[in-house]
Amino acid sequence: MSPFSFPEESNSLVKKYLSQKICKNLEHKKTESGFTLAKAVNSGLKNPDSKIGIYAGDAQSYQTFSLIFDPVISKYHGEKNLKHKSDINELNLPAIDPEKKYIQSTRIRIARNLKGFNFSCNMDLSQRRDLEKKIIRALNCLQKSFKGNYFSFEHDDKKELKQLENENILFHKGDRFQDAAGINSDFPKCRGVYHSFDKKLMVWINEEDHLRIISLEKTSDLSSVYNRLCRAVSALNQNLDFAWDKAYGHLSCCPTNIGTSMRASVHIQLGKLERKKEFLFKLIKAYNLQIRGTKGEKTKIENAVFDVSNRQRLGISESGIIKNLHAGLMAIIKAEKAL
Repeated sequence: MSPFSFPEESNSLVKKYLSQKICKNLEHKKTESGFTLAKAVNSGLKNPDSKIGIYAGDAQSYQTFSLIFDPVISKYHGEKNLKHKSDINELNLPAIDPEKKYIQSTRIRIARNLKGFNFSCNMDLSQRRDLEKKIIRALNCLQKSFKGNYFSFEHDDKKELKQLENENILFHKGDRFQDAAGINSDFPKCRGVYHSFDKKLMVWINEEDHLRIISLEKTSDLSSVYNRLCRAVSALNQNLDFAWDKAYGHLSCCPTNIGTSMRASVHIQLGKLERKKEFLFKLIKAYNLQIRGTKGEKTKIENAVFDVSNRQRLGISESGIIKNLHAGLMAIIKAEKAL
């Protein structure tokens, strides 16, 4: 039993693994930025339906509180021997949906945090401002097709921001899980979105992580979307130093996002497989994918349009994720055609 007063109905991983012995070992420890175990688990304490219930306040959190982070990470990611290998290199994959009958759009995002800065749940306003300025300077150095504009939630025209919201370019204040963790503090100050002029590259600043880098198209061209992301990350990496660990990979505020910190997804219309969901779920499981609702997590399937994405983020490389998603989509479309 954990000495923290977790709700009785809570089944979070942090509640499961935070034993009296581990808690006694960790409860008085702090990272150099002053982040504590109590701050790390606050979201899990406040939200009985939290599945994970723990956040990292800085890169050092993963080492200082490894006695609790390691079992949570191993259970969630299904990886016992933690060691991440990155491979974010361009690919040339065969067309998935050349007839343009099934896949409506493709979107790939990665999360990144900068070395030397606290993570989003452990930042004051001055740190957020410094971070925002540093990222904007790097974005302003982007060239060619990546050139674009930055829109500040704090300073820009409300009508212009509303238009971006209508185009699903903006992000919103975090949910109650993030709020309890401290991620929403000072919102909307020091938050904003950069998008390239062609709107195929977006960068969110100070959402759950310091950056969310997003490549997207209303096509099924997985290689094109992924390769754009690879080039953008490489360009940003010339001016920004990302937080990285040899065991955990890219470090994120939420331990569910470590490793590649990548979510590669498509919107795919499957009118026949919608009526054969058991068969569809078998294919999803076979290729280690997952399904979300049409408008994202915890939403319904509308007009037989599924959001299909990778399930793995740790223990697999970036290019491995894309190859796996490609193979799974090929199998899904083949099955849809055969029905």
